[in-house]
Amino acid sequence: MNLYEQHPYWLMKDGIVASYPSLDKNLVIDVAIMGAGISAALTAWHLRNSGLSVAVFDRRHAGMGSTAASTAFLQYEIDTPLTDLCKHVGEKNAVKSYELCREAIYAIGNICKKLKPEFDFHLRPSTQYASFKIHYDKLLEEYKLRRKHGFNVTWMENADLVKTFGMEAPGAIFSEDGGEVDAYLLTHALLKDVEKSGHIVYNNTPVLDIDYSKQRVILHSHNDLKVKAKKLVIACGYESLQYIPKKIADIYSTYALVSEPVPDKYFWHRNSLIWETATPYLYFRAAGDNRILVGGRDDPYHPPHIFPSHIKKKAEQLIQAFHKKMPHIPLRPDFSWAGAFAVTKDGLPYIGMIPERPHTYFALGFGGNGITFSIVAAEIIRDVVMGKKNGNANIFAFNR
Repeated sequence: MNLYEQHPYWLMKDGIVASYPSLDKNLVIDVAIMGAGISAALTAWHLRNSGLSVAVFDRRHAGMGSTAASTAFLQYEIDTPLTDLCKHVGEKNAVKSYELCREAIYAIGNICKKLKPEFDFHLRPSTQYASFKIHYDKLLEEYKLRRKHGFNVTWMENADLVKTFGMEAPGAIFSEDGGEVDAYLLTHALLKDVEKSGHIVYNNTPVLDIDYSKQRVILHSHNDLKVKAKKLVIACGYESLQYIPKKIADIYSTYALVSEPVPDKYFWHRNSLIWETATPYLYFRAAGDNRILVGGRDDPYHPPHIFPSHIKKKAEQLIQAFHKKMPHIPLRPDFSWAGAFAVTKDGLPYIGMIPERPHTYFALGFGGNGITFSIVAAEIIRDVVMGKKNGNANIFAFNR
């Protein structure tokens, strides 16, 4: 699967941060992790001091799958509004899901402080506005439910938005809890820390087949090499779906661009993350180096190849949509790309085991909260692998 097309900003900006070898011998380890993107890196990082031997394998170069194309919106708001999520999983589990994603934002900040040198991370507020007047009442209901459960949110009317952001909309929820990070650089920083703890990361090491026994998992790679592991974590994003016998997600195409640098005077209140209630939704944020990232205009399918002309057309649509909200900001695209995007029935990720694959754990942080979901997955999988009970595991189980 082509996980992205064209030139993701982070990959172009950061380049090849680190090189890792390919597998050149048979291994016997405690935990094998398939994938070397942000989900796998966070899982490996959480297991690095467990006393278990860990190895990470990627068929590409580390971080160069979906992670390189991530727009890195760190939000606790799930693509499914809290009011709707309550209908899917019950109010208790819905609220807990939102709380876990909020906690994950600050967990990422704390992890970044531990990485040396300290990693670039910023807390940002988040603003979700009603795309149309008919969305006003539902968004206000969403605001009241979040307030009821202790989320730090403020309601904004159109006049407030004009005064604060220079933007018009029927109404909006302003949340104090959000953030941004370079997911590609963070992945490499995590893997570097994993290596310092005595574990191994492998590039260019495809898993061609998987065998299961009562005691372990055997991964077959190139040149007839084998990896025997007591536990396997599958964290290779959308490509993980091939290892699951039932359909759990639809794959969409999403689009993003990063602008040329913009003068300071054009940036808005506290560089808030901004997104809307429409489906698919437009979103934008400051992206560092005085640039602005704009994303959205999803297609409900993901073909094997997306032509540059289609990406260009989508970038033009994103610019037009942005200028409808922020007509005073001059914006010219500098980088644009398309990526795969998975949608589940309730907007929640799938984390845990399935009967068909013993000794195997999935860390599938789908949707717009991929990075915060990855923190949740890493914590759950760390606990389960270590034989500890995690009270949140059932919320994201495959049999929910």
